[in-house]
Amino acid sequence: MSRFLAVIIFFCSTSPLSAQNLTGTWRGRLTQGPGGCFPVYFIEMQLRIEGLKVYGSSYHFSDVTNFVKENFEGVYDTKNKSLAIQETGPTTFHVPPDCIPCIKHYLLAFSQVKDSQNLSGDWGGRMMNSQVTCPPGKIVLTKEASSIFNEIKVDTGNLRLDFYDNAEIDGDTISVSVDNQTVVTHQRLAAKPITVFIRIDFVKTEHEVIMIAENEGTIPPNTALLIVTAGEKRYRLFLSSDVDQKKVLVRFIYEKPK
Repeated sequence: MSRFLAVIIFFCSTSPLSAQNLTGTWRGRLTQGPGGCFPVYFIEMQLRIEGLKVYGSSYHFSDVTNFVKENFEGVYDTKNKSLAIQETGPTTFHVPPDCIPCIKHYLLAFSQVKDSQNLSGDWGGRMMNSQVTCPPGKIVLTKEASSIFNEIKVDTGNLRLDFYDNAEIDGDTISVSVDNQTVVTHQRLAAKPITVFIRIDFVKTEHEVIMIAENEGTIPPNTALLIVTAGEKRYRLFLSSDVDQKKVLVRFIYEKPK
């Protein structure tokens, strides 16, 4: 069974490199002591460094339908190659009602073994809307070339999504849902796109698209390309298989044109 990740690129945009090339997507596992909702979580940090300042978003998840998104900020210690990060609180979360998001802080150390860049260390925190501490734990992250969680802010009411096979056409198939409604089922990717149209609801300003890799085709991994057309803007998402997750989430957030 194949697993999908996504890299999102805005046409004609650029991203500057930073100290230790830490800017980017880091993903791994976060363990927690007794008393948490789950003994082990997946976590993805989308991290940006400007000088010695650290900014970004973290996603704590079991899969793309059960997650907490939190923004964070912090500082980078160039001498010790370490990061001190503090989350500022949840911005979005889809979790069971008996799970309370934890606002975490991290102390992470950078290391590199051959081509693998890693961040690891300890974390602690407090429960949302409370001073009750969360059971602390450990965290280990590896720098990745792609993201499971993606957000695109749009200022138009009509979106076009075109799905292509990104490499040799070898029988890769996908399914797609929009706001939990299946719109594509086990369709084969090819040079001709699978096209999905989305009408933005200006009352419900956030819409979620989930892409699922249904197989690996004859040449693993499963690879795909999604081109999003939002008015005069276009975005590209490159998809490839992964050992942990077979789904990718893209959240479209409407913002009124300025």
